[in-house]
Amino acid sequence: MKVYFRLLSFAKPIEKFAIPYVIFIFLHIVFGLLNFTILIPVVDLLFSTTTKSNLHTVVNQPSFSFSTEYFTNMFYYFLNVTVQNSGKMGALVYVSVILFFSVLLSNLFRYFSQIVLEDLRIHTLLNLRRTVFNRVMDLHLGFFSNERKGDIMSKISGDVQTVQGSITNTLLTFFKEPLTIIIYFLMLFKLSVHLTIFTIFFIPITGLIIASIVKKLKKISNEASVAMGVMLSILDESLTGLRVIKAFNATDYIKNKFNNENVNFSKINRKIVKKNELASPVSELLGVTVVVGILLYGGMIVLGGKESLKASEFIAYIAIFSQVLRPAKAITSSFSGLMGGVVAGERVLGLIDSKNEIYDKPDAKIVNSFNDKIEFKGVSFAYETNTVLSEISFSIPKGKTIALVGPSGGGKSTISDLIPRFYDPTGGQVLIDGVDLRDCTVESVREQMGIVNQESLLFNDTIFNNIAFGKPNATLEDVMHAAKVANAHNFIIETENSYQTIIGDRGVKLSGGQKQRLNIARAVLKNPPILILDEATSALDTESEKLVQDALFRLMENRTTLVIAHRLSTIQNADVILVVEKGKLVEQGTHQELVEKGGLYAKLSTMQTF
Repeated sequence: MKVYFRLLSFAKPIEKFAIPYVIFIFLHIVFGLLNFTILIPVVDLLFSTTTKSNLHTVVNQPSFSFSTEYFTNMFYYFLNVTVQNSGKMGALVYVSVILFFSVLLSNLFRYFSQIVLEDLRIHTLLNLRRTVFNRVMDLHLGFFSNERKGDIMSKISGDVQTVQGSITNTLLTFFKEPLTIIIYFLMLFKLSVHLTIFTIFFIPITGLIIASIVKKLKKISNEASVAMGVMLSILDESLTGLRVIKAFNATDYIKNKFNNENVNFSKINRKIVKKNELASPVSELLGVTVVVGILLYGGMIVLGGKESLKASEFIAYIAIFSQVLRPAKAITSSFSGLMGGVVAGERVLGLIDSKNEIYDKPDAKIVNSFNDKIEFKGVSFAYETNTVLSEISFSIPKGKTIALVGPSGGGKSTISDLIPRFYDPTGGQVLIDGVDLRDCTVESVREQMGIVNQESLLFNDTIFNNIAFGKPNATLEDVMHAAKVANAHNFIIETENSYQTIIGDRGVKLSGGQKQRLNIARAVLKNPPILILDEATSALDTESEKLVQDALFRLMENRTTLVIAHRLSTIQNADVILVVEKGKLVEQGTHQELVEKGGLYAKLSTMQTF
């Protein structure tokens, strides 16, 4: 229940919903009970041989008191008056009018309670989904290296929805149904103490049998959540890599892969359905068994005259008890939904509780400017047991361009990821103006930097919003200036709606060079003192590369720049070139110095020239 109560905290302030809900549901139950108790005078009216023989007689109008006895006596007082003045038919009309308004009010208050419950449902879902998404956005990049994207999507969408439904449905059950049972049993005790004690004996037995079925649902529900995450991962990868799938004629392979997971998910769901549906007939059978017992024992009481229980009261008793079975069945059935909600809740809370390894210290400093240099001092880094960098030391002076080159997998991108604190080093220090980055706020560090990656990451939005990303106050003039610097303005104004053109998912409507120039325009608009270029031109054709390279040169003017490049021709004018191999800094110097040295850089340069 610890998980459930923690999930319930997302419904806060719950009293805002719980208080009106309890009031409305109480009135709904009271008027609902009245509908059945009216059966007693109706049966007495219809089957009595005289006008007075079976009716409860109240001759004098009772004095007011806020009690059930007062309202009962008032009802019988006016019923007796009506019988005397208008006969049985008039009394029947009187009772029918009371019954109509009782049903009307019962359903009206039920409607109000459902509206309050829906408000609670929506409020809970809003808070939970916001918390989960915010947590995902705050987590460090290393977290996503070990998680399936589809599994995360499953938790944010499906699991959150399951949790929300479980919370509100069980609240409905645990507020309404026990209250219904208590009120109805008070009435049953009033009608017959012996018969009600006999009835209560069977209810715990029914609950234990249903609980044993429900207990098995938790494990199966967890399997279903995992299977859904796998399916979403396959779906995401398939949509993202559709071009590659078709190019390699792998459509059938992907179809089979998805179908296998789909079949597995369906099998698990069948198990869940079987367990869920088993609870219903079992509880139905047990309920009928109890009713049969009540008929036999109650009939003996009525026929034997052992207790003052009239036939009309016995009929009302059975009608009321039939309504007790429904909330009792709802409580037992709700445990299956609760188990599914708890399993989904554990997955969601696991995501919320995921440790964020990149965080601000309580006394973290704010980096307001960049004045001197970025320095790596004996920096090492490892993904779990896989060492990526070993004792790297170098500096990037302000206003200089530093290039990182070397074989793939050598650690170049990891070095660039340490500067904006996407990761923290596992050994050594990365300093900005002499201050360890771990002693600075993450936001202020990244505010000093602009990043242009090899992959042009754009959003399914307008060109304007993609360039102005992270700059909500940017004007059209600001965006146009950035686009002109990035050699993007000319192609933008030729699009359908100029800067308001929607570019599609990941910029699918644009060419590679156009997408990259929008990325550069985004960096130009940010106007950061530090620039990181990670293979920014490696995926472009010659013509696009020339336009992008020209835009990059403009962007790099008067900035401190770290460039990662495979094409050595693009970084020959760098102030210092660092050669990284297998996580170690093996060479550094200018292009000419490294060529003359005849080491790894010279070898790479000769290979590319050839």
